[in-house]
Amino acid sequence: MIAGIKEFFSQFIAPAERGDDPGGERALQVATAALLVEMMRMDRRIDEAERASVVATLRREFGLDEAQLAALLVLAEEEARQASGYHQFTTLINKSCDAAQKVRIVENLWRVAMADGHLDAHETHLMRRIAGLLHVGHADYVAAKQRAREATGLAE
Repeated sequence: MIAGIKEFFSQFIAPAERGDDPGGERALQVATAALLVEMMRMDRRIDEAERASVVATLRREFGLDEAQLAALLVLAEEEARQASGYHQFTTLINKSCDAAQKVRIVENLWRVAMADGHLDAHETHLMRRIAGLLHVGHADYVAAKQRAREATGLAE
């Protein structure tokens, strides 16, 4: 597992730090994945449907293969565990993403939260907090939540 993390770092994170990845795409992947993992862990139990939602989101959004996905998840879980808050992740996202991309991240977070068939109060609180830190307006926040409800089939 450590070898996988080192390989992911050398292939994806180190190039961003050296300037080989001018958009910071790899660091953005870790930040996004860490927020998704944090949402998955928010209700104190990790449901397989939530984990599958995180994996599907990362695969869809970043086009990573299985080895890259596994390494990214391990790295994101470690980053989320060690983080003292969400500011380090949201700051990177704010620097790298436009408004539409941030709304898409919020929608993906909603999808993870709803993947297990219910919304926990802690998940809702985290969503409000992250949306605020990402400067996502209320109308976009609500629309993202509705799209996620429709995609997951979660009733009001």
